[in-house]
Amino acid sequence: MTEKLNMLNALRRSVAHRRAAESLALAIATRARAPEFFRDLGVPDTFNGRFDMVALHGWLVLERLEAEQARSVSQGLINALFESFEDALRDQGAGDMGMGRRVKKIANAFYGRLGTYRDVPDRQALEQALLRNIYGEDRACEAVAARLADYVLAVRARLENQPCAAGTADFGPIAP
Repeated sequence: MTEKLNMLNALRRSVAHRRAAESLALAIATRARAPEFFRDLGVPDTFNGRFDMVALHGWLVLERLEAEQARSVSQGLINALFESFEDALRDQGAGDMGMGRRVKKIANAFYGRLGTYRDVPDRQALEQALLRNIYGEDRACEAVAARLADYVLAVRARLENQPCAAGTADFGPIAP
């Protein structure tokens, strides 16, 4: 009887973790599509620009999940994000033949962004990483990269007090 109960509890946790991850992926995608990023903060409204916004918000949530030691929710979130990347590629007309190569390229970019953002020691380094990754090192975008860095730090602080492992992420306001 105890073995069946343990198995049932594990299944419930698995379903709860999957739902939490899907909820977080939806929250990330919704925030990443906010028009303020493209209209007010100069993020290119392209596949790459939208990808960068998903990667940036994904990093913030994954960092919080790591602090909560929510490994299964983290893995579920990554899986959900990559499913959405693959769907976006299909929407752009990518077929099965080149899908593996394209997903691998996206994975390299995604994990590269995560590593870069994780390793920034301070606000200035974050600003430079955003300028490089999102704005292609266009020096004309330094002011908006600075505003985006302020936004990222505010979201990071806001998420510190949220139970993201439960499937919620309130990113707060987007800086004007």
